[in-house]
Amino acid sequence: MSARLRAALTRALRVAGAHLPSVLGGVLAVGGAGTTRAIPLPDDSAEAAYHLYKGGGVTASGPALLVRKSLADRVSLSAQYYIDSVSNASIDVVTTASPYKEKRTEYGFSADYAVRDSMITLATTSSKEPDYTADAVSLDVAQETFGGMTTVNLGFTRALDRVGKRGNIGFFDDARHWHYRLGVTQILTPQWLMSANLEAISSDGFLGNAYRAARVFGATVPERNPRTRTSRALKFRVIGDLGSRDAVRAEYRYFWDTWAIKAHTVEGGYSRYFGDNWLADAFVRFYSQDKALFYSDNATSQTTFISRNRQLSTFNSYSLGTKVAYTLKRVPGQYEVKANFAHEVVRFKFKDFTDLRTGSQFGYTANVLQMFVSATY
Repeated sequence: MSARLRAALTRALRVAGAHLPSVLGGVLAVGGAGTTRAIPLPDDSAEAAYHLYKGGGVTASGPALLVRKSLADRVSLSAQYYIDSVSNASIDVVTTASPYKEKRTEYGFSADYAVRDSMITLATTSSKEPDYTADAVSLDVAQETFGGMTTVNLGFTRALDRVGKRGNIGFFDDARHWHYRLGVTQILTPQWLMSANLEAISSDGFLGNAYRAARVFGATVPERNPRTRTSRALKFRVIGDLGSRDAVRAEYRYFWDTWAIKAHTVEGGYSRYFGDNWLADAFVRFYSQDKALFYSDNATSQTTFISRNRQLSTFNSYSLGTKVAYTLKRVPGQYEVKANFAHEVVRFKFKDFTDLRTGSQFGYTANVLQMFVSATY
């Protein structure tokens, strides 16, 4: 499975799999934080989930488990297990290769350490599939200042991917990634907060797909991507409590990189409690992207770098999603059990990527589902 496809699936699944945003409680809890209380550890919790992504000829599904436990009011440990069973007959596969099936398994461990107004998090993840392994280690620090009104976040991740190719034991390469994060969250009023986050990623090594082909004058040639890439993303978010057990949020993200890709993401959402047990959330998202410098649907000349990866083309997407949480059982001060459901529909429209089977511009609709049970105790 390619690095680009795996990354796209991971992003989509994480969007649907994220915890239902308890926006109302979040704004009020942060706004009412005292100046003498140390930064709190995450609640002890356990989650069991099932996720499904289906769209564009790709189906990815599997279970996910997470357990978190605090020790001595200072340390919180967590472990997670994640499986993707992938069936791939995407446009790239059906036009240049045969459909295939494979499984990706991921393990993750993290430790949070609270000291005064700071939270230090050390985490590691490792994933493996038949022709690709990825390992990462990250360190994040969150610091509350000005009596808890402002939180500053710093983070760094070092990742290493090892790339192989089925049917070619002689092919082996790797890719290295350095990921830097800086963010600030500011309470504006007891009802409103905003955040700004900056990310920078530098990568070198094999950054393409060992199986994908490009086209030059209609002839198939191996894809050739640059072996270095630096990207940056800036994101702004505002969340507000409307005062009647509901809240709104809006966010904008701008992305640019050294491959000449520029992208914009705009999202808006609304959350509301219904009674004591139901929390519902709805959101809409729009994404647009310009193509990479070396992308071509059908190049008219041979160049050093050439790619027909549709994820590097000019395209946009529209998303509509819903998330619902229902409290199954609650014993104040002891535990709480919730059932959660999330569904997102994403429509992709490519402006300069042709479906070779029909000769028309390619587009498809994807569905992302997740169901999980979570317990805090």
